[in-house]
Amino acid sequence: MKGQTVAVVCTATALMWCVGAETSYAQAWSGAYVAGTFGSGMQPERDNRIVRFDKTLDGDFSDTITTVAGVNAFSPGFCAGAAVSATPAGGCRQDDRAPDFSVRGGYDWQTGRFVVGAVGEIASMNQIGSVSAFSTTPASYTFTRELKWLGGVRGRAGYGTDRYLAYGTGGLTGANVDHSFSTSNVVNTFVPSGKAGVWGFQAGAGVEVRVSGRWSLGTEYLMTRLDDRDAFTVRVQGPAPATNAFILANPAGSDLRRADQFDFYAVRVTAGYRF
Repeated sequence: MKGQTVAVVCTATALMWCVGAETSYAQAWSGAYVAGTFGSGMQPERDNRIVRFDKTLDGDFSDTITTVAGVNAFSPGFCAGAAVSATPAGGCRQDDRAPDFSVRGGYDWQTGRFVVGAVGEIASMNQIGSVSAFSTTPASYTFTRELKWLGGVRGRAGYGTDRYLAYGTGGLTGANVDHSFSTSNVVNTFVPSGKAGVWGFQAGAGVEVRVSGRWSLGTEYLMTRLDDRDAFTVRVQGPAPATNAFILANPAGSDLRRADQFDFYAVRVTAGYRF
C-alpha cells in the first residue's frame, strides 16, 4: 500500500512536471512582439529584362517596331541595366545590391508546437533596377525604377519549441516606386505616363532563437514581387519625319514599356522583443 502511494505520488509529480514543460513551450511564442531587421537585397538576372512595344496604340505590347525597309528597328537587342552609350558595345551598368531595413509588429498564437501569427511591416529596400533597349539608329532607351518604400501584411506559420521557432511567411504588399526614362534619341518626343503605387506579394522563411528573456534573434529570407509591368509607359511621337520607325504604323506614335515584373529578394537578420 505504501509502495502504491509512493508510485501514485511519483506519477502525479511526473505528470505535473510534464504539464509544466508543455505549458512552457506552449506559451513561448504566444503574444505580441515588435522587431527590426537589416540585411541586403538584390534583383535576379532574367531573360525577360526587355522592352515591349505597341506601335498601333491598341494596348497590345507584342508589336515589333520596323523601319521603312521592314527591318526590326531594335535588332541590336536589350540589356539588364542602364545603357552606357548608344550602342550595345558600350555595355550597361548593372544593378547593385541594396541595403534593406524594416520595422514590424505582430502577434503569434501557439498550440503545442504549432505557431501561427500575423505581422505588419514597413521597409526601405532602396532597390534600383534598369533595362535598356538599343535601336539601329543607333540609340539607347533606358527604363529605370526605384523602390522608395514598401509595406506588407503577412501571415506566418511554423514549428516552435521553448527556444526555437522555424516558420514560413507570405502575404500582400504595396509599394511606392519612382519611374524614369532616358534616351540618346534626339529626333523624337517622349511623353511618359504612369503611377507610383503598385501591389504585389511576398513569401519567405525564417528562424528565430530566444536569447535572453523576452528578446530573440533570427535570420530571414524574403522574396517580393510587385506587379509593375504596366505602371509606366513612354509614348514616342514626332516631330520626326513620317518615315520614322515610331510613327510608321500610327502617326500618333508608339508606346514603350518594360516587360518584367519588379522582383527582388532579401536576406535579413532580425531582432525582436516580445511583450
